[in-house]
Amino acid sequence: MKSKTLVSILLITAIIVVANLISQQLFFRLDLTENNQYTLSQATKDILRNLEEPVTVKAYFSENMPPNIEKARRDFQEMLVEYANLSKGYVDYQFINPDTDEEKQEAAQAGIQPVMITMREKDQAQQQQAFLGAVIQMGGQQETIPFIQPGAPIEYELSTSIKKLAVRDKPSVGLAQGHGEPPMSELAQVVQSLSVLYSVENVDLANEPSIPDRFRAIAIVAPSDTIPPDHLAKLDDYLSRGGQLFIALNAVEGDLQNAQGRALHTGLEDWLREKGVEVSQSFIIDAQCGSIQVRQQQGMFTFNTAMQFPYLPIISNFPEHPITRGLEQVILSFASPVRFVGDSTARFTPIAQTSVKSGINNPPVFFDINKQWSDADFPMSNLTAGGVLEGNLVGNAYSRVVIFGDGDFPIAGQGRPGGDNVSLMANSIDWLSDDTGLIELRTKGVASRPIEQEYLSDEASGKRAFLKYINFGLPILLVLIYGFIRLQQEKARRLKRMQERYT
Repeated sequence: MKSKTLVSILLITAIIVVANLISQQLFFRLDLTENNQYTLSQATKDILRNLEEPVTVKAYFSENMPPNIEKARRDFQEMLVEYANLSKGYVDYQFINPDTDEEKQEAAQAGIQPVMITMREKDQAQQQQAFLGAVIQMGGQQETIPFIQPGAPIEYELSTSIKKLAVRDKPSVGLAQGHGEPPMSELAQVVQSLSVLYSVENVDLANEPSIPDRFRAIAIVAPSDTIPPDHLAKLDDYLSRGGQLFIALNAVEGDLQNAQGRALHTGLEDWLREKGVEVSQSFIIDAQCGSIQVRQQQGMFTFNTAMQFPYLPIISNFPEHPITRGLEQVILSFASPVRFVGDSTARFTPIAQTSVKSGINNPPVFFDINKQWSDADFPMSNLTAGGVLEGNLVGNAYSRVVIFGDGDFPIAGQGRPGGDNVSLMANSIDWLSDDTGLIELRTKGVASRPIEQEYLSDEASGKRAFLKYINFGLPILLVLIYGFIRLQQEKARRLKRMQERYT
């Protein structure tokens, strides 16, 4: 009898061990997250199924690390298993624990540097070096992911690295120059994002007799000088051949040094109005806004204070469109409303709108940093800050123009973040170029859920208090109700057992 029991225990143990070994290579999972964070996108599946050469991923992960590092390693390994299965063996991977000088040197030469992490041992905190990176190799070329941030989505970086190695002849997109536009270096994050699929080139309209057909799209970002009529004629010619344009235009500009705002005229506003879109020479203000640093002095001390500034609207209202799918929020600066004034030959689709509490100020404007803003200052809602114009805009060719009433949002620095600001321009170029595969990947991540503006007003204080007490008290109330029901059930069972005929 004992021998049979021992055999059964050994068999069960063996089955569990084998099941665990198999599950490391063959597994499935249910993804219940809102944005399918743990489900590979269709773009990734298309990339993997169209591979023509083998891809090798070398993951450099230190072992015996804190739980968040170990989880990042496990998540990355599970993702690589899915990549290998979908690619039908074209993706191979290996994990390396760089614990020897040779392996550490190999990782460093590939562009993966160790990072310092804090570990706790015996109630003492200590710093230790750790490697968390990967090298993707294909056909003699390689791309490096120098740091895999624990908890951050990695699918975009991994898939774009593979796509970058797999693409051979990249189509071109152009950045217009010659009218005070920022140089390519100030759009470095956008250029880096676009470089996965495109060759990004400067286009000087003064030196080009016409815009070459090789350009899938042309971007005009924040021109500050007057654009000559013959340059605008070249844009017309490009559209007449089915060209695609991205335009981020400043119709107003703000000077914080002098606390003044004025209108800006480049000639592009008149050209757009002829096509059916008006970028108003006025300032959007929004209660949902960014902040600026204000220097204040109190006694002998001088310090900076962050103050909300409604001329920096935070856009989180994105009507459904491939360009904005997955975006959380974009911060604009001194933006202007965009309005369709055309006829039925063209179609205009808003893709970025202000909050329910917004308004317009016409220049000239004096910026009063210390102004106490109230709800009365924001009588409007859902003002359009960007949209898509499409149709037979010039001649009989179908063309499209993406237009934003702020030329500075994709430019690095100047207090503007990257992230969704960069993705908004990169997504627009992808969509215009008919290569939208990586749009959903670029904006895929952990969603933020800020409090909606309608709950922040003074009139909504009662609603806020109600929701707060519901969130706090409802779980406790449910537990008490469940406990009361169980208590009554137990009491009924005891009474039943006490009955004379109960057996």
